[in-house]
Amino acid sequence: MNLRPTRARGTVRHLTTGAVLSALALSTLTACGGDSGSAEASGYSGEIGAVDLSDVCPATVVVQTDWNPEAEHGHIYELLGPDPKIDAGAKKASGPLFSSGEYTGVDVEIRVGGPAIGFQAVSAQMYTDPDITLGFVDADQAIQVSSSNPVTSVFAPFEINPMMIMWDPETYPDVKEIADLKEKEARVLTFETDTYWRYLTGAGILDEGQIDGSYDGSTSSFVADQGKSAQQGFVSSELYVYENDLPEWNKPIAYQLVHDAGYPSYKSAVSVRSGEVEELTPCLEKLVPVLQQGVVDYLADPQPTTDLMLDMVDQYSTGWVYSQEQADYGLKTIRELGLVSDGTNGTIGDFDPARWERLIELNRPIFAEAGIEIAEPMTPETVMTNEFIDPSISLGY
Repeated sequence: MNLRPTRARGTVRHLTTGAVLSALALSTLTACGGDSGSAEASGYSGEIGAVDLSDVCPATVVVQTDWNPEAEHGHIYELLGPDPKIDAGAKKASGPLFSSGEYTGVDVEIRVGGPAIGFQAVSAQMYTDPDITLGFVDADQAIQVSSSNPVTSVFAPFEINPMMIMWDPETYPDVKEIADLKEKEARVLTFETDTYWRYLTGAGILDEGQIDGSYDGSTSSFVADQGKSAQQGFVSSELYVYENDLPEWNKPIAYQLVHDAGYPSYKSAVSVRSGEVEELTPCLEKLVPVLQQGVVDYLADPQPTTDLMLDMVDQYSTGWVYSQEQADYGLKTIRELGLVSDGTNGTIGDFDPARWERLIELNRPIFAEAGIEIAEPMTPETVMTNEFIDPSISLGY
């Protein structure tokens, strides 16, 4: 790779070669040992507020995210109470779990995904490490692993998936949507573990030969190709980086959301191992509304949590670079595009079963052709539930 090794804020979202190798080494040790480090008690002993999780939840609620700290994950870092401990070596942060400024009686530990776990799917990581309570699992991936690593999604932080395919409008001036890239035979850089691209190829929107699963989150391949390749990314992140924060590029990017290409998956749905739903029900009945409230509180006053995430990014040193400007852009885009919203029913964080039904319908033949066995009978209730959602919690706009 030809990557700049800088980590200064206000630069670019990328991964350095050394950082990728270090992350892969760390993830190998984690996977082999089956333990990424037992959760440690924070020692916090403040008064418990309106929500008491101490008698129903694990003493430490461990959350495995799917990427580095960023605005899209602010809702989960919002839960960290005073003076959280940042463990740069283990790529995790822990502290008392707070909701709306009040202690809940338990701790929370938030672990970084992506390069920190060797780009392993979170669902696989959840079955490697039984300490994990909650994991960020895309809805389509939950369907894909329903036989091998079954998970049940309990909370949707996104109403609309921020995943996009982006391309250079100078190279492809007549490309208006993802499907137009097929005729151009453009290489499309994706994460191999992601599932959405199987829909794009299975539905004939792209040819399978166009897919290059070697994308690692860096900017190098796209820039080196001088716009000939298309690439996946978050509309709330990469657009800012490539247009404003990448001297090697610094020009406009065109894109289409995968959601708008007909694939209504929920991104980074908070999930539990399916076999533990019953056991965790008393916890989830109280914890899921806390997760809902975390979204509301973060969007109402994001800066304290943003400051914390920027500090984490600096300390973790995975090669991921994040700035205040990127965070501001992310929040602005999240709001403007309705990526996080109350949907049509005035409730934050719930699922539309009809969208899951559509995902199942789209993916069943695609997975079958790929030799991927899914659980049968497969219904939305196999992989998701709104049982723990509090319908009264809303963004209010």
